[in-house]
Amino acid sequence: MNIAVNEIMESKVRSSMDVQYLQLFNESHMHAGPSTDSHFKLVLVSDGFNGMSKVKRHQFIYGVLKDELAGPVHALALHLYTPQEWDQTNVPDSPMCEGKNIKNK
Repeated sequence: MNIAVNEIMESKVRSSMDVQYLQLFNESHMHAGPSTDSHFKLVLVSDGFNGMSKVKRHQFIYGVLKDELAGPVHALALHLYTPQEWDQTNVPDSPMCEGKNIKNK
């Protein structure tokens, strides 16, 4: 059985910490070239981020997903929040890849 990379990533994150909210977007279609399952945006809210700097949060998630980042995943946008930050946050939209914008003009 071939498990999709997004399912593997979500499972790894959920098993690594207490998750209050998680949404993983496959944004591969927004990029130029044959980029299937290679560009993702992760929105994650967890009490586990309390007291952690933004850099430490990113390093933690990069560590959890190191195999995917070394293989099929080319880009991963991280939006990592504590529950208190989440209440005051609007997650930004991801931009289209420059090559994709040129291609679609």
